[in-house]
Amino acid sequence: MKIEFKTLATLAGLLFLSLAMVWLAAPTLLLADWGVEFSEGIGLMGRRAAALYAGFGVMFLLSRSAGPSTARSALVRGLLVACLMLAALGLYELWGGHVTNKILVAVAIEIAFASACVLVNEDVDKSGPRVASITPIKKRRSK
Repeated sequence: MKIEFKTLATLAGLLFLSLAMVWLAAPTLLLADWGVEFSEGIGLMGRRAAALYAGFGVMFLLSRSAGPSTARSALVRGLLVACLMLAALGLYELWGGHVTNKILVAVAIEIAFASACVLVNEDVDKSGPRVASITPIKKRRSK
């Protein structure tokens, strides 16, 4: 199965912007669903995370038409790492008894996005080398 980058970028962008709005306007919706009590500290971190979500959303929406490139590959791989880490953290918190089983909805979405990233990356990797090469730094001679 092949997934176009444009589809993934559009869905990711809309999801990130939606998360940003929820964390800014109504963070208790997610927290209550997960069985986490709201506090000022959680509110502070949620608002700060909302700024990151908004930025990621804009990046993905503006990159929808990008062709295969190192930058596009970096976006996809970054999303893959973030989704896998979020899914693992969700399971860890569930097993630790810190959240309710409703966190599994978020985990399923994160795994779906991670799977989509793998399918998009297969297409990008087949189009040629897209990872920036590392060139050794030449030693300067001291005078």
